[in-house]
Amino acid sequence: MKPHLVCVGGEDHALRIPFLMEMRERGFRVTAVSSGEEAPFLRHGIAHRSYRFDRFATGGGNAGTVRTLRRLISELRPDIVQSFDTKPNLLTPLAVRGQAPVVRTINGLGWTFSSLQPRALALRPVFCGLQWLASLWTAATVFQNRDDRTFFERYRLIGRGDSILIGGSGIDIGAFAAARRLGPSAARLRQEFGLQSAEVVMFVGRLTRQKGIPTLLAAIPKVLAKRPNARFVFVGPWQSEGPFAVEASEFERFASHVVVLGKRQDVPALLGMADIFAFPTEYREGIPRVLLEAGLAGLPTVASRMPGCSDFIEDGWNGYLVAPRDPDALADRIIELLSDRSLAATLGSRSAAVVRERFALPLIVDQYCDLYDKTINARSQGGAVRSRSATAPSRDLADRRLGGMHG
Repeated sequence: MKPHLVCVGGEDHALRIPFLMEMRERGFRVTAVSSGEEAPFLRHGIAHRSYRFDRFATGGGNAGTVRTLRRLISELRPDIVQSFDTKPNLLTPLAVRGQAPVVRTINGLGWTFSSLQPRALALRPVFCGLQWLASLWTAATVFQNRDDRTFFERYRLIGRGDSILIGGSGIDIGAFAAARRLGPSAARLRQEFGLQSAEVVMFVGRLTRQKGIPTLLAAIPKVLAKRPNARFVFVGPWQSEGPFAVEASEFERFASHVVVLGKRQDVPALLGMADIFAFPTEYREGIPRVLLEAGLAGLPTVASRMPGCSDFIEDGWNGYLVAPRDPDALADRIIELLSDRSLAATLGSRSAAVVRERFALPLIVDQYCDLYDKTINARSQGGAVRSRSATAPSRDLADRRLGGMHG
């Protein structure tokens, strides 16, 4: 009988459909659980169950989400549970609590450990306490970059489970190439957006302050002073980003030089019309999927020197890293790449090779399959998710602690 994998994520969980399809090809029965739309999963024949949580919510609503997840897991009866994303990584182990082994993937530490705002600083000990609590019911923790693994080890947030480094969720290279081939041509897209002869600098991601959008906007005047034909294209969700969203007025200041496309489904084709990829994030990322996609598209990249980015970009070899919140340094590197197309092509081709050699979907899935097999076998022998009644908090206590968790 095929082992049953239940994979829990947030609203962007559909991005992991290639990962889930590959797991299905490897002999797993797969069910996705997410707070996003169901249709993309059903189109690929992947069973899907919904739950709800608010990324921006505070307080005890999280306890209700835990109860919902607990009920779903009881109904689905998985052999192994995989979680991704910040809140699901906290809520899923607390919901499962020994019903099945849980593998959580830490894909970045996000805003709480990137921002210096008082609220973020106040939330850090809460986050650490909840990660420790979740570790009590976690069989294995996967990290996408070295910095996050070091952080969890330093503060003893892994518990007694396994710890493993796996670089991202993998890129389906064939599907990416097909999407570019079947999508509109670069020339057609440039014409559609009025960018025919422009030098295009592109950003893909959530259009939030934490993703460094204000830094990129602040770099525009310096870039235009040297490269007046440069244009800046922003792709990603915007209005859905609540208090983190960049104000429309900030884009409007540069209206003649900026194109804001919002959320799109044709990112591989859009990357084809870019000359440079800019990713000035202030987040502690896992390994950003968009960096890998831009690399596979052969784009030279200027990114922030932040965890996750520095696990893919080697400064000066396949891109450039600059300090976060430094628009002058960002502008200087963009100007350099626009001015030296031979260098830009070299850096871009190296990134494409790195993606193929280290981040191709089959390579990543091989590592997850090995981990799942090991974890399921240990469980069957009584050595994986142990009964922790002697040291683990009671369910009531765990639920009360959830009241302190913020989005």
